[in-house]
Amino acid sequence: MGTPDLISPRSPRVAAARRLVRRNFRTKERRFLAEGPQAVREAVACRSGDTGTGTETAESAAAAPALLELFATPEAAARHSRIVGEARDAGARVHLAAEATVADIAQTVSPQGLIGVCRFIDRPLDALLAARPRLVAVLAHVRDPGNAGTVLRCADAAGADAVILTDASVDLYNPKAVRASAGSLFHLPVAVGVPVGAAAEGLRTAGVRLLAADGTGEQDLDDELDGGTMSGPTGWIFGNEAWGLPAETRALADAAVRVPIHGRAESLNLATAAAVCLYASARAQRATH
Repeated sequence: MGTPDLISPRSPRVAAARRLVRRNFRTKERRFLAEGPQAVREAVACRSGDTGTGTETAESAAAAPALLELFATPEAAARHSRIVGEARDAGARVHLAAEATVADIAQTVSPQGLIGVCRFIDRPLDALLAARPRLVAVLAHVRDPGNAGTVLRCADAAGADAVILTDASVDLYNPKAVRASAGSLFHLPVAVGVPVGAAAEGLRTAGVRLLAADGTGEQDLDDELDGGTMSGPTGWIFGNEAWGLPAETRALADAAVRVPIHGRAESLNLATAAAVCLYASARAQRATH
């Protein structure tokens, strides 16, 4: 067998994909990058619902997989032939590329051999609220992309119904956030760029009780659980990694809740605290069903 043809690193397709590491191009094109076999597999299964700026209708976009294009090294294509085949069957354009080309697109030190170009998959806040969510994570002022992606992953694992990123938070489609979500980005309905006041008002109107996760909160998470107040629809507001929640954001919540520290640790990091809070709510809600 001969050597397979590889896409040129100077191809316009490669150049267009490479530009998506920059937020302004992601926003303009409504496209983002997903790296690695797990992310690509989930992207194939995900239906985006994004109409973008093209001519597709909402119905056609909703029926289309999030994955539009796939760059794969020959080795990765052989190792993950099922994923590549499913991507091709779903209509994604598949390109074989040298390892250096894939690494240049992803701009990572240790590329995984597969990188996809995906449609934006966020949804309007009204669409999330219309589904009557029972457990929601609100990322307010979260600036670190790794933390944002990890909290999204925690929300997915805890069985949350939706995630909201406020307009003061990091870009959901930052490559580091996408990698940190470990594929969970493609599982949950997510709204982005929502003013925190609008998110709070919308959730409260939808019957969701709002809790602000705060290390200095007046309420203790254990007491909330013991008091039986967490069995209903709940939205958790998580703040900035370094300085937490501003007073005006905390005031939007029905209660400010702290995770108890039983040992000598000074505090918990954002993702760990989010996991504890979301799982506490999930357990309380499941106990009543």
